[in-house]
Amino acid sequence: MSAVVLKPSFRPGLPEVSSEPPATHSVIEALSLQPHIEGGYFVETDRDPLLVPSPFPPNPASSLVPQRPGFDPAHRNASTSIYYYVTPQSPQGNFHRNRGRTVHTLHRGRGVYVLIHADEPDLPGGGKRIESFVVGHDVAKGEKLQWIVEGGKYKASFLLPDDPATGKETSDGLLISETVVPGFEFCDHDFLNAEGLRTLVGAEKAEELAWLVRKE
Repeated sequence: MSAVVLKPSFRPGLPEVSSEPPATHSVIEALSLQPHIEGGYFVETDRDPLLVPSPFPPNPASSLVPQRPGFDPAHRNASTSIYYYVTPQSPQGNFHRNRGRTVHTLHRGRGVYVLIHADEPDLPGGGKRIESFVVGHDVAKGEKLQWIVEGGKYKASFLLPDDPATGKETSDGLLISETVVPGFEFCDHDFLNAEGLRTLVGAEKAEELAWLVRKE
């Protein structure tokens, strides 16, 4: 695991848009964002009308299978895009996995992404490889403006202060775009639970990362 500190900078508050600070509330309203089941807020901005044969197994990845009107499980849209926004009141996206490849592009703010490479062989000492990195605009310090998560990997994210030099834990939120190829469907998505986390990374690392697991 990298030297990135995997501890929350912001504690979740009331999961309501009305409880957000004015700066983040205005972004949510302007972009018509809605609460996301992963944490944070989102809105779908594009769904490519081109249909391609589904490359995925026919069985759903989880019980999260709300079906869009006219959805054909034998096909997927070529791609889909969303805005995704974590805020001081909803400051993390919990561990989840998509079958499709996801391209992430930063618009504003700073945060940390944590990946568990569940699709790779175990490390020599046991457990899956864990990767973490900071996303932000200070590219000279290694912060990422764009990052890609291949299908089959679990990811989580959490908000960082906008300006760490001030020592103040303030942020106007982390706003990104995500493009999923082939397009996103809930039947291609699953969450990581506490038992699964321990199986993937072992008890010690699971304890460190448990706060990024969605509460049932």
